[in-house]
Amino acid sequence: MSVEKKNITVVLCRPKYSGNVGSVARCAKNMGLSRLVVVPGEEPLEEEAMKTMSTHFAADLVDNIRWAKSAEEALAPFRFVVGTTARTGSARGPVHTPRAMAERVVEISQKNEVALLFGPEDTGLSNEEVRLCQMLVTIPSSPRYRSLNLSHAVMILCYELFVAQRQSTTFTPRLASGGEMEGMYDAMQALLSKIGFLNPQNPEYWMAHLRRFFGRTGVYAKEVKIFRGICRQLDWYAEHGRKKDRP
Repeated sequence: MSVEKKNITVVLCRPKYSGNVGSVARCAKNMGLSRLVVVPGEEPLEEEAMKTMSTHFAADLVDNIRWAKSAEEALAPFRFVVGTTARTGSARGPVHTPRAMAERVVEISQKNEVALLFGPEDTGLSNEEVRLCQMLVTIPSSPRYRSLNLSHAVMILCYELFVAQRQSTTFTPRLASGGEMEGMYDAMQALLSKIGFLNPQNPEYWMAHLRRFFGRTGVYAKEVKIFRGICRQLDWYAEHGRKKDRP
């Protein structure tokens, strides 16, 4: 298996049907992906049903599912997260086609762990889960039938990655992980709140724009340390005044 495929993981957030998880495992395995992370919903998932739909071919993916309690926990190790959504609009920022996503992800995945995030079959990803993503993808479909089966959506994205990987010759250096990015956003939000830039009644309004900006550009791990250092220095300055007065 190539380095790129080892660095790409399918993450299912609150899937409703055990059989769909098994079908997703089979689709991922067919396209050369071997890692699956699941955040369970309220209804328990049945291992037997998952294995039946995965078939013997992909049963090992079901056996080795990494379970997480929340989207934040599931995505913390990853340095780039692609979220899937059928809902579009300014509140969710720009969305990309699967093909455009694949070209970018294959480059990034050379040196970075990438997650493909899928929401539950009926509602999709929540706004809170979307904000954890650096890129959003929507699969074009007929206006009359916008809902795709979960495993079909997974297969479309994995297929585009499979094709793009065979054509790619470039790579992106190591990006910051999801946990590192969330730490940076927390520091930025605390600072911007202190200096009165954010509306205390709705701080996420401007933070959502900042998340989209950094998601588009891609932030390296070293750059996160620089941004957090700037936040610490500005926080000290806001508290104590000019640098020359520092003891």
